[in-house]
Amino acid sequence: MSNTLLNMLLVGAGGFAGAVSRYWMSGRIAQRFPGLIPYGTLSVNVLGSFMLGWFLGHGADAWMTALFGSGFMGAFTTFSTFKLESEGLLSQGRKRSAWLYMGLTYTMGFAFLYLGYAI
Repeated sequence: MSNTLLNMLLVGAGGFAGAVSRYWMSGRIAQRFPGLIPYGTLSVNVLGSFMLGWFLGHGADAWMTALFGSGFMGAFTTFSTFKLESEGLLSQGRKRSAWLYMGLTYTMGFAFLYLGYAI
C-alpha cells in the first residue's frame, strides 16, 4: 500500500470519528445550554483548538498527523457551521449575540490552541 493511499485512509478514518464526535458533543451541549449563542459549536471549536495545539506541541509523525490532525480535528471542529450560525444570529437581528459568539470563538480558539501547545 502506498503512503499516499494509507494517509488518505487515515484521514478518512479520523474524519469519520471526528464528525461523529462533533455531532454527538455539540448536540448534547446545545440541548443542555440553549440560549444566547450556539454553545455546542463554540465548545467543539475551542476544545478542538486545544487538542490540535496539544497534538502539534508534542510532536507527531506523518501518520498520526493524518489521522488526528487532518482527519479527526478537521472533522471535529467546524468553521462552516460557525459561519452559518453567526450569519443566522445577524439575520435574526441578534447583533450582540453574533458579535459575542464570533469574539469568543476567535479569542478562545487562539488562546486554547496556544495553551494546548504550551502544556
